[in-house]
This record gives sequence, structure tokens and C-alpha cells, in this order.
Amino acid sequence: MKYLIATFLLLGAPQDPNDGIAPLGADGKPLNLDFEDGTLKDWTATGTAFDGQPIKGDTVAPRRNDMKSDHKGNYWIGTYEKGGDAATGTLTSVPFKVTHPWCVFYVAGGAHENTCVTIYSLPEKQIVAKVSGDESENLKPVAIDLTSVLGKEIYVRLVDQNSGHWGHLNFDHFRFYAAKPTLPNLRNQAAQPTARDQYKYNGLSPDEAAKAMTLPEGFRVSCFAGEPDVVQPIAMALDERGRVWIAENESYPIWRKPEDGGKCRIKIFEDADGDGKFDKKTLFLDNLNFVSGLEVGFGGVFIGAPPYLLFVPMKDGEDKPSGPPEVLLDGWEHQDTHETLNTFIWGPDGWLYGNHGVFTHSNVGKPGAPDAERKKINAGFWRYHPIRKEFEVFAEGASNQWGIDFDDRGQAFATACVIPHLYHVIQGARYQRQAGNHFNPYTYDDIKTIADHRHYVGTKGPHAGNGLSDAAGGGHAHCGCMVYLGDNFPPEYRGKIFFNNIHGARVNMDIPEAKGSGFVGKHGNDFIMANDKWSQILNLRYGPDGSAYFIDWYDKQACHTMNPADHDRSNGRIFRVAYNSPAPAKVDLGKLGTKELVALTLHKNDWYVRHARKVLQERRPGAEAWTPLAEIALKNPDPTRVLRAMWALHVTGGFSEDLALKMLSHQDAHVRGWTVQLCLEQHQAPASVLARMAELAKSDESPVVRLYLASGAQRLTVEQRVPIVEALLQHDEDLQDHNLPLMYWYAAEPIAGADMKSAALLAAKSKIPRVREYISRRMAASVSK
Repeated sequence: MKYLIATFLLLGAPQDPNDGIAPLGADGKPLNLDFEDGTLKDWTATGTAFDGQPIKGDTVAPRRNDMKSDHKGNYWIGTYEKGGDAATGTLTSVPFKVTHPWCVFYVAGGAHENTCVTIYSLPEKQIVAKVSGDESENLKPVAIDLTSVLGKEIYVRLVDQNSGHWGHLNFDHFRFYAAKPTLPNLRNQAAQPTARDQYKYNGLSPDEAAKAMTLPEGFRVSCFAGEPDVVQPIAMALDERGRVWIAENESYPIWRKPEDGGKCRIKIFEDADGDGKFDKKTLFLDNLNFVSGLEVGFGGVFIGAPPYLLFVPMKDGEDKPSGPPEVLLDGWEHQDTHETLNTFIWGPDGWLYGNHGVFTHSNVGKPGAPDAERKKINAGFWRYHPIRKEFEVFAEGASNQWGIDFDDRGQAFATACVIPHLYHVIQGARYQRQAGNHFNPYTYDDIKTIADHRHYVGTKGPHAGNGLSDAAGGGHAHCGCMVYLGDNFPPEYRGKIFFNNIHGARVNMDIPEAKGSGFVGKHGNDFIMANDKWSQILNLRYGPDGSAYFIDWYDKQACHTMNPADHDRSNGRIFRVAYNSPAPAKVDLGKLGTKELVALTLHKNDWYVRHARKVLQERRPGAEAWTPLAEIALKNPDPTRVLRAMWALHVTGGFSEDLALKMLSHQDAHVRGWTVQLCLEQHQAPASVLARMAELAKSDESPVVRLYLASGAQRLTVEQRVPIVEALLQHDEDLQDHNLPLMYWYAAEPIAGADMKSAALLAAKSKIPRVREYISRRMAASVSK
């Protein structure tokens, strides 16, 4: 017995298996990675954040009763406890060998990128893991898979370089484990990168860049045009002849006063012999200022050039302006020069759609319009009617989005940066914002991404994954949006959403799957790998032969910076991607007659459908088009063709009240829903149509139709919308829908603000608890004023 007691005293008590294994230093002794000797031995500090460390005991609980330190042992690191948030610095451990495949450490404090624990591998000094706090003082364990560096040396660096709110870091108790532990309160941590993303090339010529790209079997990329013929391509459009229009912006990132002249231009590229390369280049217009958007139609060119949305008329049969630019709208701002009006596209309803970023604050209206007649927009989606010359904010929110497109049923999708990347864009919706507040203070909550994934790794925000996210899709910065509806790619690609990943130098592909009133965006396989770090594709569009064109800004500088010297002005490319070798398409829809244009409503390639509809809208041919289009709308068995006919009737003025009432009884939910939107486009509808909408709000079984009714109700007066909103709020089956509870609230909020009696009745009858709560809050806000 005496021998056993002596042995126990000599060797110490058995180690708790849940406590892990302490790393050993070069001398074979445990390192001070838990600070239990009360010093910073085995660590090197810089700055002042780690002065007076480590901390002994729980100093958190005495200063706030909602948290505690939850440290292990006696000592821990807490940079707020001595220096507050203002102090900054780093603390770096000595190197040590990875002897087990897992490690755990405890972390808390700020959730910033620069309040973090970073593990580096040696000798490469590459990031193995990077973890920030969760805006709590309570230390929680984080488990990291170290399999990729097993047997190598690593070191740990604690970083506190943030002096703002929650600008501090808590850390304790680094330990190895033989397997992933199951500790209480273990923080979920996404799979960690083991090395910086690698790209095989950079600085390639246009033809070399095309050859370097990898795609699915059967696809091929060719260089349609490149520098010096095109430089800094920021926007693109295709006309009814299939020609590619490009806006070049050599001013970026510095906005210039319009009177100082511009360094931007519009060019037209044409492939006359069908060999996949341009053989004719035409300068349409130059000396423009800071061009950011472009579309063609209605006898000219629509150009975004803040502070203006311009229209430049074009000579009939000539690629020249027939007069000076006309200012359609002004008030577009440029506080952040990569977040102004951008990525124009014609919607199925005949409006010109575009995006607008979050850090630019515009107040848009017709020239000379007073403030009361203008519409504010920062983060949002807008549209402009080319005939009625009306401007609307279609939906609010998101970030610095730079891409929007429509699917076969006219559903809009947009891509965003920094915040989660994919959105189903609904009229009247309000989406999560990267920053700032919604204009309506009673919004209370907003609609989130439809994506069930991210294209960056880790849980500490998008920027932390920069250069580390190859396996997830490349990173957080997305640009462009193309819902492929052409006829060249294999059938499985139809309806998929393609967009570029700036940091990942690739084209991502997401798969929209219908769910409830909207969609879930699934992670598809990456479509194009540029394998070139300089690649920066800004937008994609498919053409008359079904192949797709995409513009590449091509620059060594991947991120927005206000220093012009950071950007290479000499580069720019237009690429073309096709499956096998499609036959060249020589087209000119402007030369077709009305019957031929109507017939294109049924074409498999939606390029023909869209451009034929636009030409019909320009001409407004009347009954010659309306009769055959109505025949398609009433008799075609394919709902997507019915929708195409409805849109063409609408843009040409032939969507009658009688037809609308028939379409509101159509068997397809999207047909019924789109009928609601088209009928309420000008904020009013015949009494017969409004009555039918109120009936649908009660009885329609489709959440898609109820979504359109919630959107449409926002365009009606408070009095007119009450019966529709009241009926919608009876659908308790919509409680968990991605969109409907909030869309119901956006429609109900003006009622709660204007009519207390009606609001109280709505709240009493509502079967949507969330809306009941919001109505009560809104009523209380009115009373408190």
C-alpha cells in the first residue's frame, strides 16, 4: 500500500480523458497553453492587449450578471479584463508538434475577423484554422480536425486587433485529442481549410485564359473578343440580332463629374461569319461618365451612368446615336462606386430591371422632380417602364448585388455578396441587408436567402473564408446571374442558375427547387473553373444559338479599392461557352412580321421569346398579335407557354379584363399568380377582378397564388386591401413558409398604421401568430406618437 501511495504521489493523479492531452515543447515538457503557471511563458506578445495577462478567476460575473468566464483551471486569457476593447495586440505560441488528429481550445469574445484564434502550419505558415468569438464572454470549446497536419509543427496566434464594440478576445486550455471529443457546450465549427487556395495561372492572354478553363465534358470556352479590342467590360447586353453590346468603364473606381467628360464607352461586337469570334467592332458612343449598366431596345440604348439613367436614341438601320443622351431619371448616387445601378435586364412584364447596392444612397426621380415625387433606394431591386416612363422600387434589401434573371415561369433570382448569396426576388418583398435599416421602420423582420449552403468555409463570416474556400465554391463574392433557358446546353442545365464567384475564379451553379411559395437553392457543381486568379466574370447571357457569353473584367486586384493604381486598365475579355458546336445563328428579329414574332412565343430558346416580345412591345401591333396570343394563352397545355402569351399580350396592351378573369381560374398556380401581378401593375384593377382576388385569398390552395396576392395587396389602398389581407391571414398552413408570414405583414402594416379598428380585427382573426404580434407592435407605436 505504501508503494502504491508513493507511486501515485510521484506520477500524479490519472488525467481526465475528457480533458485532452497537453502539447509538449522541445524539452518534452507540457507547454503553458493553459496558462496555469500564471504567466505568458511559451508565448510572445505584441501590442498592449495582452498586458497583465493571464487573468486569475472569474472577473466577468462580478461586472455583468448575465455571463461568466467559464474558464478551465485557475487562469485564462481575457483581453477586455485589463485593457478593455481599445487595447490591441497579438499573442503567439512557440511551435509544437501535432501528436494527435484533433485539438480543442476554448474561445469567446468578439465575432470580428480580427478578434480570433488562428492556427498556422510550419514550415508553410499557412492557416489551418481560424476561429472568432461569438459575442459572449463565456468560453466555449471548439474542436478542430488536425489530420492534415498530423506529425507536423504548428503554432497558435491570438489576435486582438479590433478596438470597437466587442473588440476583445477570450482564450483558454489548448489540448490534443485522439478522436473528435463530445464535450458539453461544444461549438459547431465548419470544416476548416488546411491551406490557401491555389490557382494554376494568372496574367494570361485572352486565348490562353480560354484554354486554361475546365468545364463539364462536352463544353468548350472560346475567346470571342479580348484586349485591346475590349477593356474593363462592366456591362453587357444582346440585341435582337444576337450582337454583343459592351460598356467599358475605365473610370472605375473614381466617379468623375459629368461636365469633366468621361472615360467610358459603348461598343458593339458582331460575329458575321459564325466562327465564334467577333469580326466586326463598332464604337457606338464614347466620353461617357462611369457607365455601370446597359440594355438595348425601343429605338435606342439605356445606359446607367450615375447620377443618370440615360436613353440614347439610335438611327434606324445605323449603329450611331441619332441625338444627344436623354436623362430619363436622375438622383442615382455613387458614394460606393461599385454599388450603383447595374446589371440591366428586360423583365417578362416589359419593364427594365436592375440592381442597386447598399452603401450608395440614391433618391431617384425624373429630372427636376421634387423630393416628394422621388423614390429612395440603397439596397434593392428596381424597374423602369420604357413606354410609360415610370420608376419603381420592386423589392428592397440585400447587399451589393450585381445580377438578376428570370426563369421559365417569370420568377426572378438575384445574387449577392458578403451576405448569403441567393434570393428569389418577389415584388414588394424586403430582404436581409448587409448593413443599414429598411426605410419602413415597422418592417420588424425581413426575408432571408433561399440558399441552403454558402460558398465560403467557416462560421465567422464571409471574409474569413477568403482564399480558403475552394472546396465550398470559392468564396463570398458573387457577380452576374443567368438562369439558363437556351437550347444548346444539355436538358439537365435548363433552369439552373449560373453566376461568377470572384474570389473563387469560377462560375458557380445553383439548383432552384420549388418549396412552398418559393424555392430552396441547392448547391450544384461548379460549372466553369477559370484556374486563373485574375479572372473576374461580371455577367453572363445566352444567345440565339443557345451558347452563352460572359464578360471578364480580368484584373489582378480582386476586391473593391478606391485606389485607381490598384487596377490594370489594359485587360478585358468576352468569352463564349457552348456545348459541342452549335450551328451559328444569323438572325434579325427586327425584320420579322407580327405573325412570325408571335410564333416565336413557342420557341424552345427563351432568347427568341424575350426579344420577340420586346419587338412586339415596341410596335404594339394590336389585334393581329392579340388573337393568336390569346389562342395560346387559352389552349396551350404547357403553363410556361401560357405565361409567355400572357406577358406578350400584356406588354402590347391586349391583356383584357375578360381574359384576366379566365386566367384567374386557370389550373396552374403561376398563371393565376401572374394574372394578379399584371392586373395590379398600375395600382388598380376592375371591381370584378378585385372581387375574384378576395375569393382566391380565401380559397386558393396554392401558396404561390397567396404570395402574389400578398404582393398585389401592397399596391392597393388600405380600404381595398383589407378583405384580401384578412383572408390571407386565415391560412395557418403558411406558418412555416419561407416568404408568406412576412409578406402578409408587409401588406397588413399600412392597415395597422392607418385604421386601428381594422387592425384590431385583423389581429383578432389572424391565424399567423407572427403577424398578430407585429400588428400589436405597430398599433402600440401609433398610440405612443
